[in-house]
Amino acid sequence: MHAHLDGEVLKHADLAAKILGDKQIIVTPEDNKRILRKTDQIILVILVWVYFLQILDKSVLGYSAVFGLQTDTHLVGTQYSLVGSVGYFGQIGILPFLTYIMVRVRPRELMPLLVFCWGASLTGMAGAHDYGGLLATRFLLGLFEAGCLPLFQLIIMSWYRRAEQPLRIAAYYGTNGASTIIGSALAFGLGHIKSPVLHSYQIIFLFFGLLTVISSFPIRWKLDNSIGEARFLSEEDRLKGIERLRANQQGTGTTEFKWRQAVECLLEPKTYLFFAMTFLLNVAAAVTNTFGPLIISGLGYDPYISSLLNMPFGAVQLIVIFSSVWAAYNLKNKSYILMGICIPVIVGTGMLYGLGRSSNLNGALLFAYYLLAFTFGGNPLILAWMAANTAGHTKKSTVMICYQIASSVGNVVGPLMFNSADKPYYKNGLKGTMACFCVLLGIYVLQVINLMFLNKRKEAQRVANGKPAKLRDLSMMKHFEQANDQTLAGAEAGAHAHLGDQAFLDLTDQQNDEFVYVL
Repeated sequence: MHAHLDGEVLKHADLAAKILGDKQIIVTPEDNKRILRKTDQIILVILVWVYFLQILDKSVLGYSAVFGLQTDTHLVGTQYSLVGSVGYFGQIGILPFLTYIMVRVRPRELMPLLVFCWGASLTGMAGAHDYGGLLATRFLLGLFEAGCLPLFQLIIMSWYRRAEQPLRIAAYYGTNGASTIIGSALAFGLGHIKSPVLHSYQIIFLFFGLLTVISSFPIRWKLDNSIGEARFLSEEDRLKGIERLRANQQGTGTTEFKWRQAVECLLEPKTYLFFAMTFLLNVAAAVTNTFGPLIISGLGYDPYISSLLNMPFGAVQLIVIFSSVWAAYNLKNKSYILMGICIPVIVGTGMLYGLGRSSNLNGALLFAYYLLAFTFGGNPLILAWMAANTAGHTKKSTVMICYQIASSVGNVVGPLMFNSADKPYYKNGLKGTMACFCVLLGIYVLQVINLMFLNKRKEAQRVANGKPAKLRDLSMMKHFEQANDQTLAGAEAGAHAHLGDQAFLDLTDQQNDEFVYVL
């Protein structure tokens, strides 16, 4: 680095700037591979396991429903739908406060606390014998789950290069499929346990809840706050780990909450476009999580077969998530892949809406239901798209909370579109889901146009500051390349003397003229 960081700048800078100071560390491709591998072995494994638990615990209500939950707890009308949705009301209420908490409280303290509390809430659902008890415990479950995904995104942005982020997001988000497969199989097995004291659904709640509670302790033991403090890296590798993230222009984290960054996020059109696409996508995701097993059982299958027939749905989820991320990584474009994902979901909902319900059509209806699994290829790409286009630690926290609010609202609306009085056709809900995906296509197009405009504005900003208009975005390259002046050969002599020096100053994407938006 060439710019001198004085005390006042360091006071408000990223934690990485306080560790590196004015130094620039040489990182070889071999160093990069070694640090990435060690980071995956600890950080990514934790994220995968925690997210697996979260999806498992969120979906357990659907598995329990086919084992008599609604009958034994005397749920009528839309009460089951409200139990499925109430956790998201809790999330919507707490999420604005989590914007501040996620910046001020370090991940090693916050994550295991959230995991322990939502595990305890799920365990408590086993003791709920009526609508009120289920409502209260499910509310608490959603409340404590609220910060999990936004916190994950802050961790991903603070430990990985932008090119690496989509695959890591897919790695943990892909557990949507794994949890559907494993959860369905476990529910099938646990549902066969006969107890004179506990109902089948209570055994299911206890098993999954206690597994989550126990998991909070090794998470607290192994998780580190940032790459600059990673205990699994040597002191030299910690510095190299920070340096390899310079090209991101996103920093590695700070504990100072900056109101200006939060306000900037809330005034940007791209935030609301991301909010809209997240809401619309999660309407369909909520449908499959809460009503998937009931849709299958509505085809005439018994509870045990219904659980097993949900397993291929999980397999399709896995295939779609990883294939869509692989395509986005190779094409270096997320928007076109997201548009393509909409088509199978529209076809699937159209088939479920238009076809009747007879045993002769069961094959076609199951195929249509499995097409809804394409929904789950969207969220990891939207998350990666948001993460790649946001800088400034408070701003990153704010935009991820906006994502979670949109997701929660979508998960509230989705189940409410499906009323048990409409079974087995659920035509109103399917019509609403199909409409959401048609609108979603248009939102994707608007965001692409918006980001192209922002990049044009950045080019003008750089020229006005005496820098080259076009920059090579090293953070999006498949192979690692050092982010220093030598990588920018061809620019006017002296014009790029300070490129890269702003990477760890905790500037937002608006403030940093070297930031490049990605499509």
